[in-house]
Amino acid sequence: MSCHGDALPWPSHFLLPATMHCPFCGANDTKVIDSRLVAEGEQVRRRRECLASGCGERFTTFETAELVLPRLIKTDGSRQPFDEEKLRAGMQRALEKRPVSVERLEAALAHIKHKLRATGEREVKSLVVGELVMGELQKLDEVAYIRFASVYRRFQDLNEFREEIDRLAREPIKE
Repeated sequence: MSCHGDALPWPSHFLLPATMHCPFCGANDTKVIDSRLVAEGEQVRRRRECLASGCGERFTTFETAELVLPRLIKTDGSRQPFDEEKLRAGMQRALEKRPVSVERLEAALAHIKHKLRATGEREVKSLVVGELVMGELQKLDEVAYIRFASVYRRFQDLNEFREEIDRLAREPIKE
């Protein structure tokens, strides 16, 4: 069946442009007022404005191509799907009250996902993800890095904190 003429091989509602609902009032009458690439070109950041009368709120959305990420092999041998929200929450916890923008966090997340996809593997050990997170946090904020490392590596006493801080001071940040 041809897509020219009256007969379409898909429902006609697929041809309508999708609109973003306003998170403040729920209206679907919004417009994009600014778009720019972020996260090294891995995402599009869009500023939007609600056109509903009486609302007019502005909000930000991030658009990312959805590509399949490898499954994770946990230390106990169990397997689970990659969970971006869990990754984001862990990094946000480490970065809490630190001077790191949402854009820089999103760029770090995009970089981690890019590296995971680049392995070409269908499954990766969760330890690989942990090390990637530590590398990104080290570049973003050393305090956040130490916070994450203390939980991830299960520091037991102050000496382990000192050793990690000393190592951090000696070694250059890996790019």
